[in-house]
Amino acid sequence: MPRSTTRRSGSGGQSAEQTIMVDGAEVLVIRSPRRTRTVTADQVDGRLRLRVPSRLSRTQVDEHARAFQQKLKRRSARRRRSDDDLLRRARELSRQHLDGIPDPTSVVWSTRQSTRWGSTTSTDGTIRLSTRLQEMPLWVQDAVLVHELAHLIEPDHGPQFQALVARYPRTREADAFLEGVSFGWNHPR
Repeated sequence: MPRSTTRRSGSGGQSAEQTIMVDGAEVLVIRSPRRTRTVTADQVDGRLRLRVPSRLSRTQVDEHARAFQQKLKRRSARRRRSDDDLLRRARELSRQHLDGIPDPTSVVWSTRQSTRWGSTTSTDGTIRLSTRLQEMPLWVQDAVLVHELAHLIEPDHGPQFQALVARYPRTREADAFLEGVSFGWNHPR
């Protein structure tokens, strides 16, 4: 059964939010009286969010949801790195930014990383990245890889560690991106 809530938007109009199921996946639909033609979509916590005009029928909403789901799947498939790809990329980033000093033995995706973006076991050279990163831009994944590679040199987050991590040019941008994602996940509307 769809869940519905109504949320007041600016200028006196009301947007209605409803969670529906489309092909077995939850979709958050936000109907807006101010929106007249465009349909936009994004993904929040792995769930598709559609912003649609109020007048759209359920059939039209379903069609848009399916189209955006397919687009997101294609984009994700193009971007998803395998564990072997991660290891190759980590070694390349080590050479580019850390003088090739850290040489990880393995880099894998982990479903068990629910509170961290990544972790390192320096005694055996293993790195684990949260599968939550798979949907994020590659440069963000690279920043987390550099962070974990730096832990193979410096175990704590002291000044030497920070200097190593700063060698990756998009570190600050990736940190801000991940802080925004974390905030969004922890403070849903």
